[in-house]
Amino acid sequence: MATSQTSPNPVRWGIIGPGGIAKAFRDGLTHSKTGKLVAIGSRNPGKAGLAEDFPGARIHDGYQALLDDADVEAVYIATPHPGHAEWAIKAAEAGKHVLVEKPLGLTAYEAEAIFHAHRKAGTFAGEAFMYRVHPQTKRLYDLVASGTIGEVRAIKSSFGFAMPKFDPEHRLYANDLAGGGILDVGCYPVSMTRLIAGAAAGKPFLDPVQVQGSAHLGQSGVDEWAAALLTFPNDIIAEVSCSVSLAQDNVLRILGTKGRIEVADFWFAGGKQGGTGEIRIVRADGSVELVEVAESGWLYSFEVDAAGEAIRAGEQQLASPGMSWADTLGNLRTLDKWRASVGLVFDIEKASRKTTTIKGAKLARGPKSIPKRQLPGVSQPTSVAALGFEFFPDFASASVLLDAFHEAGGNLFDTAYIYAGGKTEKILGDWLTSRGVRNESVVIGKGAHSPLVYPDVIGKQLTETIDRLKTDHVDIYFMHRDNPDVPVSEFVDAMDAEVKAGRIRGPFGGSNWTRERMDAAIAYAEKTGKQKPGALSNNFSLAEMLDPIWAGCVAASDDEWKAWLNQRQIPNFAWSSQGRGFFTDRAGRGKRDDEEIVRVWYSEKNFERRDRAIELAGKLGREPIHIALAYVLAQPFPVVPLIGPRTLAELEDSLSALDIQLTPEQVTWLDRG
Repeated sequence: MATSQTSPNPVRWGIIGPGGIAKAFRDGLTHSKTGKLVAIGSRNPGKAGLAEDFPGARIHDGYQALLDDADVEAVYIATPHPGHAEWAIKAAEAGKHVLVEKPLGLTAYEAEAIFHAHRKAGTFAGEAFMYRVHPQTKRLYDLVASGTIGEVRAIKSSFGFAMPKFDPEHRLYANDLAGGGILDVGCYPVSMTRLIAGAAAGKPFLDPVQVQGSAHLGQSGVDEWAAALLTFPNDIIAEVSCSVSLAQDNVLRILGTKGRIEVADFWFAGGKQGGTGEIRIVRADGSVELVEVAESGWLYSFEVDAAGEAIRAGEQQLASPGMSWADTLGNLRTLDKWRASVGLVFDIEKASRKTTTIKGAKLARGPKSIPKRQLPGVSQPTSVAALGFEFFPDFASASVLLDAFHEAGGNLFDTAYIYAGGKTEKILGDWLTSRGVRNESVVIGKGAHSPLVYPDVIGKQLTETIDRLKTDHVDIYFMHRDNPDVPVSEFVDAMDAEVKAGRIRGPFGGSNWTRERMDAAIAYAEKTGKQKPGALSNNFSLAEMLDPIWAGCVAASDDEWKAWLNQRQIPNFAWSSQGRGFFTDRAGRGKRDDEEIVRVWYSEKNFERRDRAIELAGKLGREPIHIALAYVLAQPFPVVPLIGPRTLAELEDSLSALDIQLTPEQVTWLDRG
């Protein structure tokens, strides 16, 4: 084949998964300016025709063998969708740059894990939407941004085709390969509408604020045809559709106040082997203007060169209109919402099947370990921080973080009956069961949240909790709120009964309880021989909570509380221990955009503490939020911070503070100056 390569130092590419899309990328490499193919990795290296399809490339037996090839600099990952995250992360660990065929991962959570791995490795990672880096797309963006059709009001886009017949073995219908239209081709109209909505707002892209989807799930459980309505913050409404069993017109339509723009099959631009693309502008008076974009370059060569130029420039991501990391995450979050709205969960994402980590390995402890300590009444040492995870939509997404916390040495998990209507407890139960780690994990349960704060509710809700958790007990239990209208003795009796029944096997206590109620509960238990409350779960932070974040919340950060905690030595499982963003750049004396931060934390006394945290962080080479967490852990009484990271990066950032050892003098200085 002829080549248009002009770089004296071409990027040396390997391909993982030598199927049909890999051949298109091969052609892109052949006609690129910056890259050349040196190797492929195949699970069937002896397959007939493989050497002829990829002439001149070394053929490796397996994907890992390709990653071990020192001559390979960058890897194009062309496996079916479920393999993208595993091999993109392994590539980062092998020091390889990656371009991953769309979708980058099955979910935004997988994509975040991929980017986190490459951020740490210092390597490039990009999602291979070839049309996004073609000159026609840039021209289309500029036409919209310049107001060619006035203000954009609506966008319509589809990518749909009809397969010859239903074939459960074909990747587009195979549930185990995450088949269907939304992930395979629906990602194109979603990415384009987000780009156009961004152009109308003068931004690289824009994410929808609302996603309403519909789909037909066929006999294999994948979406055979689907549609969604996207609403953007600038009032643009987009209709997107996709299909693998239904032919569609596949015309992009951008509707404005002064006309409309139409582009047929926008993802092919001028053609796979170059050609002239057409952008059709229909004016308000009915007149038509054709904008032609002639380009001799082969379609897939543009993504090769966009990635190659970024790699040689030391960049870790593509520049707009290519898919930056934020762009990819926004696209996948939209697809996640589309899938959620139609109930599309692949079997391989369910707990019964997803029994390995995101890298395809069995769960195991890593070389580093979160410090542990023995808490009174708890049967085994617990990690000094507890993981809370009320934000995750499903098992597959949550397991990424749960696995990482366990592998880092964490074994303390915080959940509650009320979180996400019970979904959080069910996810944790599925994870503990699928990973087989219930016996080495310490589970916190919470029940009796307002308005149902009554003694008889405790046992009823605990029955549901342990059923969701797929266990027969919790290790630590808190009432989620208090009800001062009920004698405290009745609450102690109810919790003590659960201890005697073996359903609470460690300490119990109150979350958001006052000192007076805790003292009264302890006194009653001591008098009657019942188990006395042995734990607390109130807010505790370097910044004092001025106004309750939620109704009924109690903070334990002032001097009176500190004296009580020091005297009692009762562990406080502290929520919002890092001030919910107060110690990040989201806060500041001149920043008032975040209503909650302003209402809850803004005082001159807290700002002075924040100033000192910033000063000490600078001296230690850390971040102020790390100092805030270290302050909590350095108290002369046991405090267990409850951390709620949403990504691996946030988790590792929080855990990085656990090695900071503050002196008593530093603790006092941070608090009082």
